[in-house]
Amino acid sequence: MKRRDFLKKAAVGAAAASAAPAVLAQSKKRIRWRMATSWPKAFDIIFGGAESVAARVKAMTGGQFEIIPYAGGELVGGLEVFDAVSQGTVQMGHTASYYYIGKDPALAFDAAVPFGLTFRQQNAWFYQGGGREAMREIFAEHNIVNFPAGNTGVQMGGWFRKEVNSLDDLKGLKMRIPGLGGKVMSRLGVTVQVMAGAEIYPALERGVIDATEWVGPYDDEKAGFYKVAPYYYYPGWWEPAPTLSLYINQKAWDSLPKEYQEIVASAAAESNLNMMSEYDTHNSAALKRLVEKGTKIREYSTEILEAARKESLALYDELSAENARFKKIYADWRAFKTDSDTWFSSNETSYARFNYK
Repeated sequence: MKRRDFLKKAAVGAAAASAAPAVLAQSKKRIRWRMATSWPKAFDIIFGGAESVAARVKAMTGGQFEIIPYAGGELVGGLEVFDAVSQGTVQMGHTASYYYIGKDPALAFDAAVPFGLTFRQQNAWFYQGGGREAMREIFAEHNIVNFPAGNTGVQMGGWFRKEVNSLDDLKGLKMRIPGLGGKVMSRLGVTVQVMAGAEIYPALERGVIDATEWVGPYDDEKAGFYKVAPYYYYPGWWEPAPTLSLYINQKAWDSLPKEYQEIVASAAAESNLNMMSEYDTHNSAALKRLVEKGTKIREYSTEILEAARKESLALYDELSAENARFKKIYADWRAFKTDSDTWFSSNETSYARFNYK
């Protein structure tokens, strides 16, 4: 082959290779979906988890697959995302599954349960320990495909108008707290209410509730809870690592090309990692600012923590007796946690105990 012919063919081949993504994109029908979320846009990291999925999907499909995230209340209420996706009102949602334990108490494992797994343990259970498969069985009954797509890490333990040093101090308090954590607080004498994020501050300001939990310093500072409830407790024992989930309507999912399904899965996993790193970056500075603004940081007493754990375990036993699926998932989850705790309580805990003095 003459050198001139070789160079000509090489140039043609390079041009074809560079055009391949564009040709692939053009071969796919343009897709535009709506994503309902449970989050106000003001909470830029948690709502940003939904935006991150949308941005990565759009980028990886050359703009052919566009997802528009909507704040809670714009399309459906913040606590109505599950039904909206299940019924096909929207193709996609971003929410926390413990909001929907009324449908099945085992959905709590998709987000967080009291005295449960840390962020790393949660991911290990989801991706390697059978958790994702267990959750998929439940969601399939509701026409939903689910993916982990965000995590806040261990949350703070809530804002209170007055100090709560003992179990007696909890009795009669009106507190916003969802999921199984709310059920445990109820067993400790708290009057529990569940409301979406945008509703919390007005309720706390007007005295409709005496206390609330939300996320952690960065988001809680934005919410302004410190202005009306000066006592900020830790740890959030009911949410040691709440996973936020991406919901996709089953019919909509089945309509996607295989390549797009893989892209969505990758975007969700990326959002799961990025959200945690963002919170770890911003929470420390926010906590410092809150203290400077007069927030009084308090640790839950041993009495409260021990009572809460006792009631949590009793609740899991009761739910297992009532619900065969909860019993099966809980048994597998507990076995995984026991083994994982053995590892984390040695090496990880030893390092943390020495290093965080």
